[in-house]
Amino acid sequence: MMNQKLPCRLSPHRVYSGEMLFSLNRRSSFMRRYISLLLALIFFVSGCASSSSSGTSQSPTKQPPTPRPTATPVPTATPKLPASSIAGLQLPSPTQAAKSLTLVSGLHDPTSLDMHGGYLYIGEGSSIARVQLGNDLQAGPIERIITGLPDGGQHATRTVLIGPDNHIYVSIGSDCNVCQESNPYRAAVWVYNLDGSHGRLYAKGLRNAVGMQINPWNKQIWVTNNGRDLMGENTPPETVYTLTDQGDYGWPRCHAGNIPDPQFGQSADACQGVQKPLVTMQAHSAPLGLAFYPPNATQFPEQYQNSLYIAFHGSWNRSVPTGYKVVRVPLKDGKVAGPAEDFAAGWLQGNGSVTGRPAGVTVAPDGTLFVSDDTHNVIYHIWYRG
Repeated sequence: MMNQKLPCRLSPHRVYSGEMLFSLNRRSSFMRRYISLLLALIFFVSGCASSSSSGTSQSPTKQPPTPRPTATPVPTATPKLPASSIAGLQLPSPTQAAKSLTLVSGLHDPTSLDMHGGYLYIGEGSSIARVQLGNDLQAGPIERIITGLPDGGQHATRTVLIGPDNHIYVSIGSDCNVCQESNPYRAAVWVYNLDGSHGRLYAKGLRNAVGMQINPWNKQIWVTNNGRDLMGENTPPETVYTLTDQGDYGWPRCHAGNIPDPQFGQSADACQGVQKPLVTMQAHSAPLGLAFYPPNATQFPEQYQNSLYIAFHGSWNRSVPTGYKVVRVPLKDGKVAGPAEDFAAGWLQGNGSVTGRPAGVTVAPDGTLFVSDDTHNVIYHIWYRG
């Protein structure tokens, strides 16, 4: 195991586990596998896991005085599982490899899930499904309550979240880098009743809002958003927004609230009425999953408790690669209190090679942090040891 000061640099080749982790075995690759980590959140919330024992960003890494994390990845690959299934990975002890249990199979390209009221809600390629799931981990039949969503595309995640108002929120990215979308479901968030009825457009102009979570202080829904490519090495920045009913977030004509697009934003009022981001971060970092450190959690030192943690999947077309890390945005009473700073790094090597790509992040009930890596199909467990 590793003992070092936070923010930490992780070795992707050293493995440590929590007591109950979950992964998704799927056909597809790229960033859609970030949901492997979110499965942990589902079952932590449902009480099926026991505790572990143990604004602008681009700021330099801050070095606090004493905290030391222990962080190592957990192998989550389960090659014998059928494609498009959800599996629970149970770890008999922190140093033993996971044992898989298939919970749901027969899914169609699943990329996200959320647990609410005894149901597991699952974002599939062209639908939102749900299954009843009890404490015995026995799943009921698959019920597809929302159908007809656009399938595939350049951004193929279907992020599902049950909001604080007990409605289903579904985020789908654009079908292109930058274009005028003809399908109103793309580059947008829609909202539905819990049974999938009465869907309507909730927010538009979000190029690819993959991460979606509820702020525990003010009950707002916050999202990460991936900015467009081919506008330069540092433009436009990646962003975090709060969702607003009927909010317009600008894409494709305006980026990050105030940057007109060179092709679609040539009018003088291109950015008029566009929602402003809560946080801006290094362009091409590809922010995916995000997690709020719970207000009542204390496992991390105080300076890391009031925080929003974001997984940067990393760039693909930047001359100097960026991302490939987990950053922390400091908060105060649920509001952004400073720029993003490095929290866990080490996947991007000095020579530009990459040893992993953080994709999902979540906080366990004991206040420890889990981070998924969809390159090596592992989950990292990060905790504080004084």
